[in-house]
Amino acid sequence: MTCAVILLSCSVKEGRHTLVILETSDVHGAWFSTDYNGNPRSSLMSLNTYVDSVRAEHGRRNVLLLDAGDCLQGDNATFYYNYVDTVADHLYPRLAEYMHYDAVAVGNHDIETGHGIYDRIAAVLGAKGIPMLAANAVQEDGSCYFQPYTIVRRAGLKVAVIGFTNANIKAWLSERYWSGMDFQSLTDVAQSWVDQVRREQKPQVVIVLTHSGTGTGDGSILEAQGLDMLKTLRGVDFLVTSHDHRARIEKTDSICMLNSGSHARSLAEGVIELDIRHGQVVSRKLDAKLIQVDPLIVDERMRAKFEPEYRAVYDFSHREVGELPVALRTRDGYTGMCPYLDLLHSVSLDCPEAQVSLAAPLKYDSVIPAGPVEYNDLFTIYPYENQLYVVRLKGSELLSLMELSYDRWINTYSGAPESHLLKIVPGADKRNGGSVSWHFANPSFNFDSAGGLCYTVDVTRPYGSRVSVQSMSDGSDFSVDSEYNVAMTSYRASGLESLIKGWGNTPDDELEGRIVARYPSIRKMVYYYISEGKPIRKTGLGEWKFVPESLARPALEKDMALLFGESH
Repeated sequence: MTCAVILLSCSVKEGRHTLVILETSDVHGAWFSTDYNGNPRSSLMSLNTYVDSVRAEHGRRNVLLLDAGDCLQGDNATFYYNYVDTVADHLYPRLAEYMHYDAVAVGNHDIETGHGIYDRIAAVLGAKGIPMLAANAVQEDGSCYFQPYTIVRRAGLKVAVIGFTNANIKAWLSERYWSGMDFQSLTDVAQSWVDQVRREQKPQVVIVLTHSGTGTGDGSILEAQGLDMLKTLRGVDFLVTSHDHRARIEKTDSICMLNSGSHARSLAEGVIELDIRHGQVVSRKLDAKLIQVDPLIVDERMRAKFEPEYRAVYDFSHREVGELPVALRTRDGYTGMCPYLDLLHSVSLDCPEAQVSLAAPLKYDSVIPAGPVEYNDLFTIYPYENQLYVVRLKGSELLSLMELSYDRWINTYSGAPESHLLKIVPGADKRNGGSVSWHFANPSFNFDSAGGLCYTVDVTRPYGSRVSVQSMSDGSDFSVDSEYNVAMTSYRASGLESLIKGWGNTPDDELEGRIVARYPSIRKMVYYYISEGKPIRKTGLGEWKFVPESLARPALEKDMALLFGESH
């Protein structure tokens, strides 16, 4: 790739300059080289071996290490240092300092931890020279809540890193998490920030570091604006995307897009070569690639240094909390009612306000055996930090929400030999480490089923007419005109406003006051439910199934065999 002649400051040395950019994202607490059952896994400790090798080859001054967000949520370790041991120095800033990160973008799950955590960590990281960046998180007076960009000297060049967080945060999280901020669309503000930084700082290299998904490039997905920006940004060398957990490299004539995926399974590497003659850039070349991380190759010095911290999280994880009468398998939730989802519905419907509950499989394929339950198991049962909200919905709105869920989950099925009932596609799924030959087209954590209702899902009918509710679980009538208190995650509840407006049947002023109860983190509620010995309900949950059963059952068997093998 080449570019037009660019005039530079006379402080830039003549000759060829080579800068290597290494990028991680969506690590979600994969900090330690083994999980809390002692199994090897990809982690920052395995990733750091590659980072060190690149620094050894090119020289540390010629390498830039960046992270695109979601650092503070998603694992036993993040939970422990966020909420359990709040006296010790938080582990993440120490890890980032050890690895010599240069900047970190703010992720939506970082905001999910709450002001008390991300404000403190941003301050600690900033004091270590590792800014948390989000130029589009703005306060009422128009100023940035976080640092908008940083200037770094690498490879004899002045490098600008401009950070942005996800523009869709307000649709997922209640205001208590993001109070004092608004989140601007990246396509609205990114170019103006690039222009301002170029004008004021006159950098030789510009990197846009975003916690935004790659998207489709048609401007339709607020949470995934990567390809939208790739098409339109000018004056940028590298665009970093993240959020969707899909490792990917894209190149145009003037810019490279990097997305390293998630959970430290891979790392994105970009290289820029500038040839400077007589104070001018006479040639410019960009390249990029993905590096798969070997979880068995570990930075042993790093592991030894943080062994006490690992041991503290390990001991916490193995605290026994209660007993399970039956095994829980998340995959069973794809075909109908199952003990795993029955447990989540039981916890939700234990709230006195709740009449109906919505719950989805939150792990693609995990098993918690019957018998003693440790705290570690709770992170499998409920891996996220979501709260439980009880929201008042009209029967018609609840039906619309259920129709949307099943449309993400299934196809309209005719029984044709090559068709699939489950909405699955062939090929490796990078969201699950690339190890699955068939996978769902959409994330399974959006496959909500309902507890508290008796209903069927007709697989032969199109979206909008599949779900038929016969009654409430107690046999009383269900009406589209009545209102019901529906228990759901805070993420689902916070996104209801845009969903309900999209259905076109609810005025704006009716959206206020829908939340009738807020409960603490759902994982904490599961903890108390199990520790108090409460049963997984057999009554009160209602029932649902795919119909016609004679058509649906063999189709589900066929698709589940593709996903999980013949012995699923």
